[in-house]
Amino acid sequence: MKVVIVGAGEVGRHLSEVLSDAHHEVTVIESDPERADRVDEEHNVRVIEGSGSSAEVLKNAIGDGCDFFIALTRTDEINLIACSLARVLGARMVISRNHDQTYTDTSHVNYPLHFGIDLMLNPEGLCAVELAKSIRNPARVAVENFARGQIEAQRIRVDERAKIRGKALKDLKLHPEIKFGYYQRADVQDVPAADTVVEAGDILTVFGRPDELYKLRGKLDPFATTKNLRVVVFGGSETAVALLRLLNNPRFKVRVIERNKEKCRRLAERFPKVTFINGDGTSLRLLEEEQIGGADYFVASTSDDERNVMTSIQAAKLGAKHVQAVINKNDYEEILTNLRSALDIETMVSPRVVTANEVLRYLSEDPYIELFNFPNQEARILEIEVASHSPCAGRPLREIDWPPHAVVVALLHKFNAKVPGAEDRILGGDRVVVITREENIRDVLRLLRGR
Repeated sequence: MKVVIVGAGEVGRHLSEVLSDAHHEVTVIESDPERADRVDEEHNVRVIEGSGSSAEVLKNAIGDGCDFFIALTRTDEINLIACSLARVLGARMVISRNHDQTYTDTSHVNYPLHFGIDLMLNPEGLCAVELAKSIRNPARVAVENFARGQIEAQRIRVDERAKIRGKALKDLKLHPEIKFGYYQRADVQDVPAADTVVEAGDILTVFGRPDELYKLRGKLDPFATTKNLRVVVFGGSETAVALLRLLNNPRFKVRVIERNKEKCRRLAERFPKVTFINGDGTSLRLLEEEQIGGADYFVASTSDDERNVMTSIQAAKLGAKHVQAVINKNDYEEILTNLRSALDIETMVSPRVVTANEVLRYLSEDPYIELFNFPNQEARILEIEVASHSPCAGRPLREIDWPPHAVVVALLHKFNAKVPGAEDRILGGDRVVVITREENIRDVLRLLRGR
């Protein structure tokens, strides 16, 4: 594939290397002469020194067209202009990196539609999704990448006193954006059908918005007490802000340590249910005073890798149950990953790696992306792009003759992800997540891909 990348920072440079190694034809546009020379020397890619917002430079890079155009500079406005020009110049799929959440707000202006952008990426937001996965649901299945944190999957055991016990799924009156995707009953594990009866002791994998799943848990196991989790976040960074949005649930008691007093004040106004502590998180005395040892999760998310690592080590030694850290620099990534167990840091997340992984999912030529394979290997979670000539395109879910034991648990239309109801229509270009038995994959592809 022909790929054009604007910006040779940490993320752009890493992505150009990954794509080049995968034998794609890569062109990198970079305005900084030193960065441009470095990429030219280190990677097997074509390098053009110039501005990504210049039509002349873009025309030189794109030529008669390209399969993917990816704008990854640290300036949102340059990325937006570059993507808009690239669309006009013949780029087939256009991807923009954006930091400001303003551009994802479509209440007044649909920025992606206006600029012709197919996908907006926020590396810090993607990092937050990775960090939130284990916090929100330790027994998760990995569908949250698809929904960018908007959809959660939880495994819930059905109590013998639950009112829905003994009822078929088709007879349950649940929120329309809740889907049962998988169940385990003794030695049986399978994708449920509409007439599957819920029994006491079943372990159900359920998909939906976090707030709705929180309510559902009470119906399936009404006498269980939901343990509140104590989460401490070190640093009021963009990653931290995105993480706070994902942990917006009563079961999370969140505290943020930030040394900048003005930033503390601004964030406290945005997140009134979060406790903000103005202080230096690298101070052992402060960590002890704030009883970090009693935290369920400690997340170091500043832009300074040294501070993240040292504070994470301190938190682990004090007794924090789970410790996570954001690693920004390429130079540190490999050695810290190798030392992760010795340092007692459970999870390390890199903005450049999660961004590259997200882009690679869209560059795949496979008919589907496998998100998860259940232990018995009989059921799989697949992400599939709907073809424009698909038999499903333009039709509501209730009119589609799905194979038995195949459940659509998530639908991504443009930039909005949801668990679809019976009246939701699937359109060409949408991406869907399906849980299906192995033997149904061919039939599901025939419906969604038209082949």
